[in-house]
Amino acid sequence: MSKQFAIIGMGRFGSSVARTLYEMDYEVMGIDEDEEMINDNIQYVTHAVAADSTDERAMREIGIRNFDVVVVAIGADIQASILTTLILKEMGVKKIVAKAQNERHGQVLYKCGADRVVFPERDMGIRVAHNLISANVLDFIELAEDYSVAEVVVSSKMVGESLRQLDVRARYGVNVIAIKSGNSFNISPGPDEVIKPNDVLVVIGHNRDLKEFEEHA
Repeated sequence: MSKQFAIIGMGRFGSSVARTLYEMDYEVMGIDEDEEMINDNIQYVTHAVAADSTDERAMREIGIRNFDVVVVAIGADIQASILTTLILKEMGVKKIVAKAQNERHGQVLYKCGADRVVFPERDMGIRVAHNLISANVLDFIELAEDYSVAEVVVSSKMVGESLRQLDVRARYGVNVIAIKSGNSFNISPGPDEVIKPNDVLVVIGHNRDLKEFEEHA
Protein backbone atom coordinates (compact mmCIF):
# COMPACT_ATOMS: atom_id res chain seq x y z
CA MET A 1 0.00 0.00 0.00
CA SER A 2 1.33 3.44 -0.95
CA LYS A 3 2.45 5.85 1.76
CA GLN A 4 0.08 8.63 2.77
CA PHE A 5 1.39 12.09 3.63
CA ALA A 6 -0.07 15.08 5.46
CA ILE A 7 1.57 18.48 5.00
CA ILE A 8 0.77 21.09 7.67
CA GLY A 9 1.53 24.60 6.44
CA MET A 10 1.10 25.28 2.73
CA GLY A 11 3.63 28.06 2.30
CA ARG A 12 6.49 27.86 -0.22
CA PHE A 13 8.21 24.89 1.40
CA GLY A 14 5.08 22.92 2.34
CA SER A 15 3.43 23.40 -1.04
CA SER A 16 6.67 22.36 -2.79
CA VAL A 17 6.84 19.09 -0.81
CA ALA A 18 3.09 18.46 -1.28
CA ARG A 19 3.14 19.13 -5.02
CA THR A 20 6.18 16.90 -5.61
CA LEU A 21 4.63 13.99 -3.70
CA TYR A 22 1.27 14.49 -5.45
CA GLU A 23 2.92 14.51 -8.88
CA MET A 24 4.56 11.21 -7.93
CA ASP A 25 1.07 9.75 -7.37
CA TYR A 26 1.09 9.67 -3.57
CA GLU A 27 -1.95 10.53 -1.47
CA VAL A 28 -1.33 13.95 0.05
CA MET A 29 -3.44 16.00 2.45
CA GLY A 30 -2.68 19.72 2.65
CA ILE A 31 -3.56 21.47 5.93
CA ASP A 32 -3.37 25.18 6.64
CA GLU A 33 -5.17 27.70 8.85
CA ASP A 34 -5.37 30.10 5.93
CA GLU A 35 -8.19 29.23 3.51
CA GLU A 36 -6.48 31.27 0.79
CA MET A 37 -3.36 29.06 1.06
CA ILE A 38 -5.57 25.98 0.76
CA ASN A 39 -7.34 27.38 -2.30
CA ASP A 40 -4.01 28.26 -3.96
CA ASN A 41 -2.79 24.67 -3.64
CA ILE A 42 -6.00 22.64 -3.91
CA GLN A 43 -5.11 21.28 -7.36
CA TYR A 44 -1.75 19.95 -6.07
CA VAL A 45 -3.06 17.75 -3.23
CA THR A 46 -5.47 14.84 -2.90
CA HIS A 47 -7.36 16.47 -0.01
CA ALA A 48 -7.18 20.01 1.38
CA VAL A 49 -8.37 21.08 4.82
CA ALA A 50 -8.46 24.50 6.50
CA ALA A 51 -7.70 23.77 10.17
CA ASP A 52 -5.69 24.99 13.15
CA SER A 53 -2.94 22.39 13.73
CA THR A 54 -2.57 23.48 17.37
CA ASP A 55 -6.16 22.36 18.00
CA GLU A 56 -5.91 18.72 19.05
CA ARG A 57 -9.60 18.05 18.45
CA ALA A 58 -9.37 19.37 14.89
CA MET A 59 -6.38 17.11 14.24
CA ARG A 60 -8.27 14.09 15.59
CA GLU A 61 -11.24 14.87 13.36
CA ILE A 62 -8.93 14.97 10.32
CA GLY A 63 -7.60 11.53 11.31
CA ILE A 64 -4.00 12.74 11.37
CA ARG A 65 -2.83 9.55 13.10
CA ASN A 66 -3.70 7.53 9.99
CA PHE A 67 -0.98 9.17 7.88
CA ASP A 68 2.39 7.46 7.48
CA VAL A 69 4.31 10.75 7.55
CA VAL A 70 3.22 14.20 8.75
CA VAL A 71 5.36 17.17 7.66
CA VAL A 72 5.14 20.24 9.92
CA ALA A 73 5.98 22.93 7.35
CA ILE A 74 4.69 25.92 9.34
CA GLY A 75 6.50 29.11 8.34
CA ALA A 76 7.25 32.01 10.66
CA ASP A 77 5.16 30.97 13.68
CA ILE A 78 7.74 29.06 15.74
CA GLN A 79 5.34 28.61 18.66
CA ALA A 80 2.69 26.99 16.44
CA SER A 81 5.36 24.76 14.88
CA ILE A 82 6.52 23.50 18.29
CA LEU A 83 3.00 23.07 19.68
CA THR A 84 1.85 21.20 16.56
CA THR A 85 4.84 18.81 16.76
CA LEU A 86 4.10 18.16 20.44
CA ILE A 87 0.41 17.45 19.75
CA LEU A 88 1.23 15.11 16.86
CA LYS A 89 3.71 13.19 19.02
CA GLU A 90 1.22 12.84 21.87
CA MET A 91 -1.39 11.61 19.39
CA GLY A 92 0.93 8.84 18.23
CA VAL A 93 1.73 9.98 14.68
CA LYS A 94 4.10 7.40 13.12
CA LYS A 95 6.69 9.79 11.66
CA ILE A 96 6.99 13.56 12.10
CA VAL A 97 9.22 15.66 9.86
CA ALA A 98 9.42 19.30 10.97
CA LYS A 99 10.78 22.43 9.34
CA ALA A 100 13.00 24.60 11.56
CA GLN A 101 13.93 28.26 11.25
CA ASN A 102 17.28 27.87 13.03
CA GLU A 103 19.39 25.43 15.07
CA ARG A 104 17.76 26.30 18.40
CA HIS A 105 14.28 25.84 16.93
CA GLY A 106 15.45 22.49 15.54
CA GLN A 107 16.73 21.35 18.93
CA VAL A 108 13.36 22.13 20.52
CA LEU A 109 11.51 20.28 17.73
CA TYR A 110 13.60 17.17 18.36
CA LYS A 111 12.86 17.41 22.09
CA CYS A 112 9.14 17.69 21.27
CA GLY A 113 9.27 14.42 19.34
CA ALA A 114 10.14 15.25 15.71
CA ASP A 115 11.76 12.24 14.00
CA ARG A 116 13.55 14.47 11.53
CA VAL A 117 14.16 18.21 11.34
CA VAL A 118 14.92 20.01 8.08
CA PHE A 119 16.36 23.49 7.50
CA PRO A 120 15.09 24.16 4.00
CA GLU A 121 15.59 26.74 1.35
CA ARG A 122 12.68 26.95 -1.07
CA ASP A 123 13.97 24.36 -3.54
CA MET A 124 14.79 21.81 -0.85
CA GLY A 125 11.15 20.71 -0.84
CA ILE A 126 11.77 18.44 -3.82
CA ARG A 127 14.72 16.72 -2.15
CA VAL A 128 12.85 16.22 1.09
CA ALA A 129 9.90 14.68 -0.77
CA HIS A 130 12.18 12.06 -2.32
CA ASN A 131 13.78 11.35 1.04
CA LEU A 132 10.33 10.78 2.56
CA ILE A 133 9.65 8.05 0.00
CA SER A 134 12.88 6.24 0.89
CA ALA A 135 15.17 6.97 3.84
CA ASN A 136 18.01 5.63 1.63
CA VAL A 137 17.88 8.67 -0.66
CA LEU A 138 20.55 11.14 0.47
CA ASP A 139 20.17 13.70 -2.28
CA PHE A 140 18.11 14.39 -5.38
CA ILE A 141 19.05 16.88 -8.08
CA GLU A 142 16.84 17.73 -11.04
CA LEU A 143 18.75 17.97 -14.33
CA ALA A 144 15.77 18.70 -16.56
CA GLU A 145 12.00 18.55 -16.31
CA ASP A 146 11.90 14.73 -16.35
CA TYR A 147 15.47 13.62 -15.56
CA SER A 148 17.38 13.70 -12.29
CA VAL A 149 20.36 12.37 -10.34
CA ALA A 150 19.84 10.66 -6.98
CA GLU A 151 22.26 9.47 -4.29
CA VAL A 152 20.95 6.25 -2.75
CA VAL A 153 22.44 4.29 0.15
CA VAL A 154 22.62 0.61 -0.78
CA SER A 155 20.23 -1.78 0.94
CA SER A 156 21.40 -4.95 2.68
CA LYS A 157 20.12 -7.09 -0.22
CA MET A 158 22.51 -5.31 -2.63
CA VAL A 159 25.66 -5.93 -0.54
CA GLY A 160 27.93 -8.58 -2.07
CA GLU A 161 26.29 -8.28 -5.50
CA SER A 162 28.11 -6.90 -8.53
CA LEU A 163 26.62 -4.17 -10.72
CA ARG A 164 26.24 -6.83 -13.41
CA GLN A 165 24.19 -9.01 -11.03
CA LEU A 166 22.07 -6.09 -9.83
CA ASP A 167 21.40 -5.02 -13.44
CA VAL A 168 19.52 -1.88 -12.34
CA ARG A 169 19.41 -0.62 -15.91
CA ALA A 170 17.32 -3.58 -17.07
CA ARG A 171 15.24 -3.75 -13.88
CA TYR A 172 14.55 -0.07 -13.30
CA GLY A 173 15.78 1.85 -16.34
CA VAL A 174 18.37 3.86 -14.34
CA ASN A 175 22.15 4.03 -14.75
CA VAL A 176 24.77 3.89 -11.98
CA ILE A 177 27.23 6.68 -12.82
CA ALA A 178 29.34 6.49 -9.65
CA ILE A 179 29.80 4.64 -6.36
CA LYS A 180 30.80 6.41 -3.16
CA SER A 181 32.67 4.20 -0.67
CA GLY A 182 33.63 6.19 2.42
CA ASN A 183 35.99 8.89 1.13
CA SER A 184 36.60 7.24 -2.26
CA PHE A 185 34.55 8.08 -5.33
CA ASN A 186 34.46 5.61 -8.22
CA ILE A 187 33.37 7.32 -11.44
CA SER A 188 31.93 5.03 -14.15
CA PRO A 189 32.30 1.79 -12.16
CA GLY A 190 32.72 -1.44 -14.14
CA PRO A 191 30.08 -4.17 -14.26
CA ASP A 192 32.11 -6.43 -11.94
CA GLU A 193 32.32 -3.81 -9.19
CA VAL A 194 30.98 -5.44 -5.99
CA ILE A 195 28.71 -3.46 -3.65
CA LYS A 196 29.99 -3.04 -0.08
CA PRO A 197 28.05 -2.10 3.10
CA ASN A 198 27.31 1.65 3.36
CA ASP A 199 28.16 2.29 -0.29
CA VAL A 200 26.21 5.11 -1.96
CA LEU A 201 25.07 4.69 -5.57
CA VAL A 202 24.85 7.81 -7.70
CA VAL A 203 22.16 7.02 -10.27
CA ILE A 204 20.70 8.95 -13.18
CA GLY A 205 17.44 8.42 -14.99
CA HIS A 206 13.89 9.47 -15.75
CA ASN A 207 12.06 10.64 -12.60
CA ARG A 208 9.49 7.86 -13.02
CA ASP A 209 12.25 5.20 -13.08
CA LEU A 210 14.13 6.79 -10.19
CA LYS A 211 10.95 6.67 -8.11
CA GLU A 212 10.63 2.93 -8.81
CA PHE A 213 14.30 2.38 -7.91
CA GLU A 214 14.05 4.45 -4.70
CA GLU A 215 11.05 2.45 -3.50
CA HIS A 216 12.38 -1.03 -4.24
CA ALA A 217 16.17 -0.73 -4.06
